[in-house]
Amino acid sequence: MNRLIRLFSTSIGRKLVMAVTGLILFVWLLGHMLGNMALFQGADKLNSYAAWLQGHPTLWVMRVTMLLVLGIHIYVALALYMENRVARGTRYAIRTFQTSLTSRYMVFTGALVVSFLIYHILHFTVGAIEPQFHNGVDAAGHHDVYGMVVRSFQVPWIAGSYIVAMLLIGSHLLHATRSMFQTVGVNHESYNQAIRLFAQIAVALFVIGNCSMPILVLAGVIGLEAR
Repeated sequence: MNRLIRLFSTSIGRKLVMAVTGLILFVWLLGHMLGNMALFQGADKLNSYAAWLQGHPTLWVMRVTMLLVLGIHIYVALALYMENRVARGTRYAIRTFQTSLTSRYMVFTGALVVSFLIYHILHFTVGAIEPQFHNGVDAAGHHDVYGMVVRSFQVPWIAGSYIVAMLLIGSHLLHATRSMFQTVGVNHESYNQAIRLFAQIAVALFVIGNCSMPILVLAGVIGLEAR
């Protein structure tokens, strides 16, 4: 335990924590996207999946765990950002400027990601945004998540906000995945290009998968008539 505390007190240790928590969050985001893509299979499939998820005994354990992981990730990110600000000096002016610029960029996009997460929870979980779409029930007595999602994404500003948010999250993830490999020591000229390609493909799949839902609803490919 003392070793973990000492590790966390170092810059390298905090970067490792950032890498691990970031990886956990990315895997969770991919799983969340795959679940949401039941939208393509119609109302029955999505509503049944949502009902199963809502009634799962580990739902709140997962929610609390992910909230804790997110909190640690944010805390360590801010700690490293402040550390970089304090460490600025003339001796390493160019390197420090580049590091600080990257840190500012990641903190900025990270703040936008957190803001979107709050917006997303208020929208689809709490029903505070467009509440008239939130309380529907389907023929099986399940919460009509399909109807809620489709009706929401038929509103251009809501669909647009999700598309923009996914692009910003993708930008954040693209840099984060590259940094993660470097942090854990996977960094060599012989496979750096493969790492960049892997990161680009993984993030592209995430962005395309998530953006496809509001885009297809707006285009009329997915609609209430498909039920």
